[in-house]
Amino acid sequence: MNKHILIFGLFILALMFSGCKGSKPGGGFNLFTTQQDAELGLQVKNEIESNPSQFPILSESKNKEAYNIIRAMTNEILNSGNIHHRKDFAWEVKIIDDDKTLNAFCTPGGYIYVYTGLIKYLDKEDQLAGVMGHEIAHADQRHSTRQMTKMYGISVLLSALAGNQEQLATITAGLINLKFSRGHETEADNYSVHYLSRTRFNCAGAAGFFEKIQSQGGGSPPQFLSTHPNPANRVENIRAKAAEKGCRMNDISNQSRYQKLKNLL
Repeated sequence: MNKHILIFGLFILALMFSGCKGSKPGGGFNLFTTQQDAELGLQVKNEIESNPSQFPILSESKNKEAYNIIRAMTNEILNSGNIHHRKDFAWEVKIIDDDKTLNAFCTPGGYIYVYTGLIKYLDKEDQLAGVMGHEIAHADQRHSTRQMTKMYGISVLLSALAGNQEQLATITAGLINLKFSRGHETEADNYSVHYLSRTRFNCAGAAGFFEKIQSQGGGSPPQFLSTHPNPANRVENIRAKAAEKGCRMNDISNQSRYQKLKNLL
């Protein structure tokens, strides 16, 4: 009898969460609460920052000016009025000191990590702002826990949410190298445009990043693209979304400030 009650309960939960599908932020099948996103993100942050050999975080005390610049950029996006979970998540920014890696990522709960390699690779503030908007969208739209719900299934996640530390550790480890679905990537691109539309940045800034990748051609693709599927029409989709919103699409951000950031790293 208890087994049947449990199965029935899981079925009801599935119906409840599948009913969340739609255009609202964080929509889709997700067994995690917003608070659990924040808690998981904090666990992942602790894992990352306890492993300096793999994630060499740039010292804040020795790089205050660089952190001030990148945080000012990030805060302009966060304070645009378009971030659904602005007050729910930590939204911390850290720079990883690795010039060979062209990457950025954001954990659940808004812990953002940007590699020096990516910052130095890009030419314009707008391009980095577009990438940052994309990463912020993954957390704000709760893509990680939506993806984990799909990957691990109801029973495993309910066990983790009920306090099973082994299951929770498995989920936490998986979040660090999680690959998002193509649908989540498209959604993050679209929300990057949406977030930047109320800032001084080119709202199609993310397109500039992909255009630079395409213009160089050859060689191995940046790590960013190994975890971010890159359909052929991605630039066009971003620019179409920007045109639809009627937002600024020319680069007028402060180039001297961005060059200063690069020189500081």
